[in-house]
Amino acid sequence: MKKKKSIPPSDDVTTFREVLASSKNIIAVAGAGLSAASGIGTFRGAGGMWRKYDAMSLATPEAFEENPSRVWQFYHYRREKALKAKPNAAHEALAKFSLPDIREKVAPDSTFTLITQNVDGLSRRALDSVVPSVSSPSLGQPTMLEMHGRLFDLLCSSHSCNHCEVNFNSPVAPALGGTEELVEAGTIEPNIPTSDLPTCSKCGSLARPGVVWFGEEPHHMDAIDELVEKADLCLVVGTSSTVYPAAGYAYDVKRHGGKVAVFNLERSCGDKDGDFLFLGPCEETLPEALGLE
Repeated sequence: MKKKKSIPPSDDVTTFREVLASSKNIIAVAGAGLSAASGIGTFRGAGGMWRKYDAMSLATPEAFEENPSRVWQFYHYRREKALKAKPNAAHEALAKFSLPDIREKVAPDSTFTLITQNVDGLSRRALDSVVPSVSSPSLGQPTMLEMHGRLFDLLCSSHSCNHCEVNFNSPVAPALGGTEELVEAGTIEPNIPTSDLPTCSKCGSLARPGVVWFGEEPHHMDAIDELVEKADLCLVVGTSSTVYPAAGYAYDVKRHGGKVAVFNLERSCGDKDGDFLFLGPCEETLPEALGLE
Protein backbone atom coordinates (compact mmCIF):
# COMPACT_ATOMS: atom_id res chain seq x y z
CA MET A 1 0.00 0.00 0.00
CA LYS A 2 1.43 3.34 -1.07
CA LYS A 3 2.00 5.97 1.54
CA LYS A 4 -0.28 8.96 0.99
CA LYS A 5 1.75 11.89 -0.31
CA SER A 6 1.43 15.00 1.86
CA ILE A 7 0.29 18.19 0.16
CA PRO A 8 2.50 21.21 0.86
CA PRO A 9 0.71 24.18 2.43
CA SER A 10 -0.58 26.86 0.10
CA ASP A 11 0.44 30.52 0.12
CA ASP A 12 -2.46 31.61 -2.05
CA VAL A 13 -4.25 34.53 -0.38
CA THR A 14 -7.37 34.24 -2.57
CA THR A 15 -7.91 30.60 -1.59
CA PHE A 16 -7.28 31.43 2.07
CA ARG A 17 -9.88 34.18 1.98
CA GLU A 18 -12.41 31.71 0.56
CA VAL A 19 -11.76 29.43 3.54
CA LEU A 20 -11.95 32.42 5.88
CA ALA A 21 -15.29 33.45 4.44
CA SER A 22 -16.79 30.01 5.10
CA SER A 23 -15.36 29.58 8.62
CA LYS A 24 -17.66 29.99 11.61
CA ASN A 25 -15.49 29.41 14.70
CA ILE A 26 -12.06 31.01 14.30
CA ILE A 27 -9.19 31.11 16.77
CA ALA A 28 -5.70 32.60 16.56
CA VAL A 29 -2.79 31.19 18.57
CA ALA A 30 -0.08 33.82 18.93
CA GLY A 31 3.52 33.70 20.12
CA ALA A 32 6.59 35.90 20.45
CA GLY A 33 6.86 36.54 16.70
CA LEU A 34 3.69 38.63 16.86
CA SER A 35 5.55 41.25 18.91
CA ALA A 36 8.89 41.10 17.07
CA ALA A 37 8.16 44.19 14.96
CA SER A 38 7.38 46.07 18.18
CA GLY A 39 10.92 45.45 19.41
CA ILE A 40 10.03 42.77 21.94
CA GLY A 41 12.67 40.04 21.67
CA THR A 42 12.22 36.39 22.50
CA PHE A 43 14.17 34.77 25.32
CA ARG A 44 13.77 31.29 23.89
CA GLY A 45 16.44 29.47 21.90
CA ALA A 46 19.46 31.12 20.31
CA GLY A 47 20.31 34.40 21.98
CA GLY A 48 18.00 33.64 24.88
CA MET A 49 20.43 34.94 27.48
CA TRP A 50 19.93 37.66 30.05
CA ARG A 51 23.18 38.86 31.54
CA LYS A 52 25.03 35.52 31.80
CA TYR A 53 21.94 33.48 32.61
CA ASP A 54 19.73 31.33 30.44
CA ALA A 55 16.61 33.46 30.60
CA MET A 56 14.35 30.41 30.67
CA SER A 57 15.98 29.30 33.92
CA LEU A 58 14.72 32.50 35.54
CA ALA A 59 11.10 31.75 34.64
CA THR A 60 10.47 29.25 37.43
CA PRO A 61 9.07 29.38 40.97
CA GLU A 62 12.33 27.82 42.17
CA ALA A 63 14.43 30.64 40.68
CA PHE A 64 12.24 33.24 42.37
CA GLU A 65 12.49 31.49 45.73
CA GLU A 66 16.26 31.21 45.43
CA ASN A 67 16.98 34.72 44.17
CA PRO A 68 13.98 37.10 43.97
CA SER A 69 16.33 40.06 43.37
CA ARG A 70 17.69 38.55 40.16
CA VAL A 71 14.30 37.40 38.90
CA TRP A 72 12.70 40.77 39.58
CA GLN A 73 15.52 42.55 37.73
CA PHE A 74 14.88 40.29 34.74
CA TYR A 75 11.14 41.02 34.76
CA HIS A 76 11.68 44.72 35.43
CA TYR A 77 13.89 44.77 32.30
CA ARG A 78 11.09 43.13 30.31
CA ARG A 79 8.45 45.47 31.74
CA GLU A 80 10.45 48.53 30.73
CA LYS A 81 10.90 47.18 27.19
CA ALA A 82 7.17 46.48 26.91
CA LEU A 83 6.19 49.89 28.28
CA LYS A 84 8.22 51.60 25.56
CA ALA A 85 6.89 49.36 22.79
CA LYS A 86 3.80 50.00 20.67
CA PRO A 87 1.40 47.51 19.05
CA ASN A 88 2.31 46.80 15.44
CA ALA A 89 0.13 46.21 12.39
CA ALA A 90 -0.35 42.51 13.23
CA HIS A 91 -1.64 43.34 16.73
CA GLU A 92 -3.95 45.90 15.19
CA ALA A 93 -5.21 43.48 12.53
CA LEU A 94 -6.16 40.89 15.16
CA ALA A 95 -7.82 43.59 17.26
CA LYS A 96 -9.91 44.80 14.31
CA PHE A 97 -10.76 41.23 13.35
CA SER A 98 -12.16 40.84 16.88
CA LEU A 99 -14.92 43.34 16.06
CA PRO A 100 -18.02 41.61 14.63
CA ASP A 101 -18.84 44.58 12.38
CA ILE A 102 -15.41 44.39 10.72
CA ARG A 103 -15.13 40.59 10.70
CA GLU A 104 -18.59 40.31 9.11
CA LYS A 105 -17.14 41.69 5.87
CA VAL A 106 -14.65 38.83 5.45
CA ALA A 107 -16.05 36.03 7.64
CA PRO A 108 -19.83 36.41 7.98
CA ASP A 109 -21.60 35.00 11.07
CA SER A 110 -18.34 33.91 12.67
CA THR A 111 -16.81 34.02 16.15
CA PHE A 112 -13.19 34.83 16.92
CA THR A 113 -10.89 34.55 19.93
CA LEU A 114 -7.19 35.38 20.16
CA ILE A 115 -5.30 32.94 22.40
CA THR A 116 -1.96 34.55 23.13
CA GLN A 117 1.11 33.16 24.85
CA ASN A 118 2.61 36.65 25.04
CA VAL A 119 2.81 38.49 28.35
CA ASP A 120 3.78 41.92 27.00
CA GLY A 121 0.26 43.37 26.95
CA LEU A 122 0.52 44.68 23.38
CA SER A 123 -2.46 42.69 22.11
CA ARG A 124 -4.51 44.02 25.01
CA ARG A 125 -3.49 47.60 24.22
CA ALA A 126 -4.37 47.12 20.54
CA LEU A 127 -7.74 45.66 21.50
CA ASP A 128 -8.48 48.43 23.99
CA SER A 129 -7.83 50.97 21.25
CA VAL A 130 -10.61 49.58 19.04
CA VAL A 131 -13.15 48.06 21.43
CA PRO A 132 -14.25 49.20 24.89
CA SER A 133 -14.94 45.69 26.17
CA VAL A 134 -12.87 42.48 26.21
CA SER A 135 -15.82 40.34 25.18
CA SER A 136 -18.40 40.43 22.44
CA PRO A 137 -21.79 41.13 24.04
CA SER A 138 -23.71 39.63 21.14
CA LEU A 139 -21.81 36.34 21.17
CA GLY A 140 -20.92 36.07 24.85
CA GLN A 141 -17.44 34.69 24.25
CA PRO A 142 -14.01 36.09 25.12
CA THR A 143 -12.26 38.17 22.49
CA MET A 144 -8.80 37.45 23.91
CA LEU A 145 -7.31 35.00 26.42
CA GLU A 146 -3.82 35.65 27.82
CA MET A 147 -2.89 32.12 28.75
CA HIS A 148 0.55 32.90 30.21
CA GLY A 149 -0.53 35.88 32.30
CA ARG A 150 0.77 39.44 32.10
CA LEU A 151 3.99 41.27 32.91
CA PHE A 152 2.00 44.08 34.45
CA ASP A 153 0.16 41.96 36.98
CA LEU A 154 1.57 41.80 40.50
CA LEU A 155 0.76 38.56 42.27
CA CYS A 156 1.19 38.10 46.01
CA SER A 157 3.64 35.26 46.73
CA SER A 158 1.75 34.34 49.92
CA HIS A 159 -0.59 31.43 49.18
CA SER A 160 -2.88 32.58 51.99
CA CYS A 161 -3.43 35.88 50.15
CA ASN A 162 -2.93 35.40 46.36
CA HIS A 163 -4.00 38.99 45.72
CA CYS A 164 -3.40 40.10 42.12
CA GLU A 165 -3.47 43.64 40.78
CA VAL A 166 -2.50 45.53 37.63
CA ASN A 167 0.56 47.76 38.01
CA PHE A 168 2.07 49.90 35.24
CA ASN A 169 4.49 51.80 37.49
CA SER A 170 7.91 52.53 36.03
CA PRO A 171 9.87 51.32 37.86
CA VAL A 172 7.66 48.77 39.57
CA ALA A 173 9.71 49.43 42.77
CA PRO A 174 12.18 52.32 43.31
CA ALA A 175 15.11 49.96 43.98
CA LEU A 176 14.72 48.44 40.51
CA GLY A 177 14.98 51.79 38.76
CA GLY A 178 17.95 51.91 36.41
CA THR A 179 18.83 48.22 36.71
CA GLU A 180 17.66 47.70 33.13
CA GLU A 181 20.47 50.01 31.97
CA LEU A 182 23.05 47.97 33.89
CA VAL A 183 22.17 45.00 31.67
CA GLU A 184 23.17 46.92 28.55
CA ALA A 185 26.37 48.13 30.21
CA GLY A 186 27.34 44.65 31.35
CA THR A 187 27.61 45.80 34.96
CA ILE A 188 27.49 43.25 37.76
CA GLU A 189 23.94 42.88 39.04
CA PRO A 190 23.11 44.54 42.35
CA ASN A 191 21.76 42.39 45.17
CA ILE A 192 18.52 44.15 46.08
CA PRO A 193 17.15 43.35 49.57
CA THR A 194 13.81 41.54 49.54
CA SER A 195 12.30 44.39 51.56
CA ASP A 196 12.96 46.75 48.63
CA LEU A 197 11.34 44.53 45.99
CA PRO A 198 7.66 44.88 44.95
CA THR A 199 5.18 44.01 47.69
CA CYS A 200 1.52 43.06 47.84
CA SER A 201 -0.65 46.13 48.47
CA LYS A 202 -3.10 44.00 50.43
CA CYS A 203 -0.93 42.06 52.91
CA GLY A 204 2.58 43.48 52.45
CA SER A 205 4.18 40.18 51.43
CA LEU A 206 6.71 39.89 48.62
CA ALA A 207 4.99 40.12 45.24
CA ARG A 208 5.99 38.23 42.11
CA PRO A 209 5.41 38.90 38.40
CA GLY A 210 1.94 37.76 37.37
CA VAL A 211 3.16 35.48 34.60
CA VAL A 212 2.85 31.72 34.27
CA TRP A 213 6.20 30.10 34.96
CA PHE A 214 7.46 26.68 33.90
CA GLY A 215 5.80 24.07 36.05
CA GLU A 216 2.63 26.15 36.50
CA GLU A 217 -0.69 25.66 34.74
CA PRO A 218 -1.62 28.23 32.08
CA HIS A 219 -4.73 30.34 32.59
CA HIS A 220 -8.17 29.76 31.00
CA MET A 221 -7.48 26.13 30.08
CA ASP A 222 -11.13 24.98 30.18
CA ALA A 223 -12.28 27.87 28.00
CA ILE A 224 -9.40 27.34 25.56
CA ASP A 225 -10.05 23.61 25.25
CA GLU A 226 -13.68 24.34 24.43
CA LEU A 227 -12.75 26.92 21.79
CA VAL A 228 -10.19 24.60 20.18
CA GLU A 229 -12.72 21.77 20.04
CA LYS A 230 -15.23 23.97 18.18
CA ALA A 231 -12.77 25.78 15.90
CA ASP A 232 -12.93 25.21 12.15
CA LEU A 233 -10.05 27.60 11.41
CA CYS A 234 -6.87 28.17 13.43
CA LEU A 235 -4.49 31.03 12.68
CA VAL A 236 -0.98 30.34 14.02
CA VAL A 237 0.77 33.70 14.34
CA GLY A 238 4.43 34.17 15.25
CA THR A 239 5.02 30.93 17.09
CA SER A 240 7.28 27.98 16.33
CA SER A 241 4.78 25.61 18.00
CA THR A 242 7.24 24.14 20.49
CA VAL A 243 5.66 25.10 23.83
CA TYR A 244 2.75 22.97 25.00
CA PRO A 245 -0.16 23.03 25.41
CA ALA A 246 -0.42 25.85 22.82
CA ALA A 247 1.78 23.94 20.36
CA GLY A 248 -0.90 21.25 20.06
CA TYR A 249 -3.88 23.47 19.28
CA ALA A 250 -3.36 23.63 15.50
CA TYR A 251 -3.01 19.83 15.39
CA ASP A 252 -6.23 19.44 17.38
CA VAL A 253 -8.14 21.73 15.01
CA LYS A 254 -6.74 19.86 12.01
CA ARG A 255 -7.61 16.49 13.58
CA HIS A 256 -11.29 17.29 13.83
CA GLY A 257 -11.53 18.60 10.28
CA GLY A 258 -10.63 22.29 10.61
CA LYS A 259 -8.17 24.31 8.57
CA VAL A 260 -4.87 25.81 9.77
CA ALA A 261 -3.07 28.89 8.45
CA VAL A 262 0.48 29.62 9.67
CA PHE A 263 1.95 33.14 9.68
CA ASN A 264 5.65 32.99 10.58
CA LEU A 265 8.88 34.71 9.62
CA GLU A 266 10.50 31.40 8.69
CA ARG A 267 9.78 27.68 8.53
CA SER A 268 9.05 25.90 11.81
CA CYS A 269 7.96 22.51 13.10
CA GLY A 270 4.35 23.74 13.19
CA ASP A 271 4.20 23.95 9.39
CA LYS A 272 3.26 20.29 9.11
CA ASP A 273 -0.25 21.08 10.36
CA GLY A 274 -0.72 24.02 7.99
CA ASP A 275 -3.10 24.08 5.06
CA PHE A 276 -1.74 27.56 4.41
CA LEU A 277 1.72 28.96 5.09
CA PHE A 278 2.50 32.66 4.78
CA LEU A 279 6.18 33.34 5.35
CA GLY A 280 7.41 36.83 6.14
CA PRO A 281 6.85 39.49 8.79
CA CYS A 282 3.38 38.84 10.22
CA GLU A 283 2.76 42.59 10.49
CA GLU A 284 2.69 42.46 6.67
CA THR A 285 1.30 39.02 5.83
CA LEU A 286 -1.54 38.90 8.40
CA PRO A 287 -3.34 42.17 7.55
CA GLU A 288 -3.14 41.27 3.85
CA ALA A 289 -4.49 37.76 4.32
CA LEU A 290 -7.35 38.98 6.52
CA GLY A 291 -8.21 41.68 4.01
CA LEU A 292 -7.45 44.41 6.54
CA GLU A 293 -4.43 46.09 4.91
